[in-house]
Amino acid sequence: MPTEHPNILLQMRVHSLRTPRATLVRDLALDVPAGAVHTVMGASGSGKSTLLAAVCGTLEAGLRFEGTVQLGGQRIDTLPTHRRRVGLLLQDDLLFAHLNVLENLLFAVPAGPKPVRLAQAHAALAEVELQDFAFANPATLSGGQRARVALARALLAQPLALMLDEPFAKLDAALRQRMRDLVFGAVALRGVAAILVTHDAADVADPARLTRLP
Repeated sequence: MPTEHPNILLQMRVHSLRTPRATLVRDLALDVPAGAVHTVMGASGSGKSTLLAAVCGTLEAGLRFEGTVQLGGQRIDTLPTHRRRVGLLLQDDLLFAHLNVLENLLFAVPAGPKPVRLAQAHAALAEVELQDFAFANPATLSGGQRARVALARALLAQPLALMLDEPFAKLDAALRQRMRDLVFGAVALRGVAAILVTHDAADVADPARLTRLP
């Protein structure tokens, strides 16, 4: 079934999202246009991160999602995780310690000729201003640099949607603002649909696109 508006890229309808003991989210509708960030706020345990997992297809055992998720006019909640074209950026960068920065990025680049894949990875590094760190060990990078590598890796997978689970939470104030600008700019430039989970009102990209969970 197509989305209701041609500019809506991600459409989520939650009838219920629950654990074996409690209902976390009920009767929620999210419509996220291409290039927009929709923010979800709420108390700890209200289901914010679980909502993102329902989009990604990574719900833990025992959690149950009843509803639909459409991306680009296609229903994806029935697809396996690797076919959904949904990227994820977390508080922790989850870089592979045994790989250098370039190798971490290549892990996300779609299959193809090696020169093309290398060019894409180097271009991604340049975009986040880390072109001189291609062969660095991730352990030698600062927190802000690691966050930028994680963003570049997420975008290299060419997602149509990006789930942002408090990706700025562990950065200091100056770095938080820089990463906000970088992430929100990347979302707008690529025309992806993003959902941001946060506890910090300063992270809200657009007050008109804000959902508060009970």
